[in-house]
Amino acid sequence: MIHLTNLSKKYGDFTAVDNLSLDIAPGELFGFLGPNGAGKTTTIKMMVGLLKPDSGTAVMAGHDIMAEPVEAKREIGYVSDDPFLYEKLTGREFLEFIGDLWQMDGAKRDANIQSYLDLFDLNDKADEFINTYSHGMRQKVALAAALIHEPRILLLDEPTVGLDPKSAKIMKDLLRSFCDQGGTVFVSTHILEIAERLCDRIGIIDKGRLIALGSLQYLRAKTKKPEESLEDIFMKLTEDKDAEFVENEI
Repeated sequence: MIHLTNLSKKYGDFTAVDNLSLDIAPGELFGFLGPNGAGKTTTIKMMVGLLKPDSGTAVMAGHDIMAEPVEAKREIGYVSDDPFLYEKLTGREFLEFIGDLWQMDGAKRDANIQSYLDLFDLNDKADEFINTYSHGMRQKVALAAALIHEPRILLLDEPTVGLDPKSAKIMKDLLRSFCDQGGTVFVSTHILEIAERLCDRIGIIDKGRLIALGSLQYLRAKTKKPEESLEDIFMKLTEDKDAEFVENEI
């Protein structure tokens, strides 16, 4: 579903992403981890077409994001780490606007909107302006907007920031259900507990380079410590410049 080949991005002499290759299958919930400045957001922005790679390709659901941007983006739902919402629209109006951008059938659009308003407990605020919403409510609207056109790939950059525990649980259940139905989730997060409990596989990037890739069981086997937490593995890998645990195959 996601195929990244030798993806690279530089800013002057600084290499933000260094020759990154990844294959992520349909139905997989993939966690993308790394310290601040490691290259996570740059990678995601190249995957959704907001940044042009200096080299390499990002193929999303069979479409090269640079060569076939419209076709690729139809398959993608994206929530950035700081999503932009039109504050002088109500939550419902914003979701209607997004549905219309995707040229959705009106009845289907409205049914999907209502489904997500119900799921995220937004009905009471749906007809109030977004500029009155809390950060957590904005996150919910952004996630609903990413899902409304029924994409096959969901890209999320720090999606649980600002969510209360109930909403975070709803979101995690939603992501698991999305994958169980054949979708693919690519999620970047600093909350290692989420990745440890939720993700099928984990990639760790540091200084633009992929230094670990595999299931938690695989990473534990490489450390020869079957009970080691993801936090301990993460700290070991990002502090040891020579460490690298990258699997050969999915």
